[in-house]
Amino acid sequence: MWVRRRKRAIDEADWAAVLERLPILDPLDDGERRRLRGLAARFVAGKSIEPVQGQRVDAVDAAVIAAQACLPILALGLDAYRSWRTIVVYPAGFVSREHEVDEAGVEHEWEEERSGESWLGGPVVLSFEDVGASGCGDGYNVVIHEVAHKLDMLDGEANGRPPLHPGMDAAAWSRDFTAAFEDLNRRIEAGETPAIDEYAAEEPGEFFAVASECFFETPDVLEAAYPSVYGHLRAFYRQDPLARLERLRRVQSAEAPRRLPGS
Repeated sequence: MWVRRRKRAIDEADWAAVLERLPILDPLDDGERRRLRGLAARFVAGKSIEPVQGQRVDAVDAAVIAAQACLPILALGLDAYRSWRTIVVYPAGFVSREHEVDEAGVEHEWEEERSGESWLGGPVVLSFEDVGASGCGDGYNVVIHEVAHKLDMLDGEANGRPPLHPGMDAAAWSRDFTAAFEDLNRRIEAGETPAIDEYAAEEPGEFFAVASECFFETPDVLEAAYPSVYGHLRAFYRQDPLARLERLRRVQSAEAPRRLPGS
């Protein structure tokens, strides 16, 4: 089944369902939610969402995917996703055929089960099961992970450094991300439990994608572990999820019922 919505808006009931399913959107203010809703509607209208292997994607499912995909570009705009147009959705983890050529020139091939994938010049591929496990504020988000790869690929390579905005310090980015990447690998090798998903230790491109997940899902964790990385992502995405989270916590604390003396 091929799902493509052409209408220009996500209706109230569908958007309410999106907000219910995605706690990571709770810290957004009203203006940010309106902007995200508009971006998500344009995303769904302009991209092809293609379920496979019998998976079904309804209007709310499409909006949930779109909202998470558009959160990283809330301040960047849809043009950041100009290089691709298709999202393939599997029911669950899918098998991807991998290959590499070693230093001796020998080509190796193997199969890996994946929850998501981004192809240079091709689609984003997602596990629907993992989409359902994303957006809960626990640090895991397959949609944000894969669209972060797409942003990284805008200069033709997923190397952990997307094209930076004017005024951003490329040397400082490389220095701080390299230091964090090496620190993560050292901690894993030492048997420590890392602050962020250890998949980030695979390669710099994966570190950027996992750090982006944490930036929007658990910004307090990322900022505490790697404050320089958080600062660079804040400048790149032009958002401050930690400030939003702290604002929400202040509001929730003020609204919490006070205990009566002796209760």
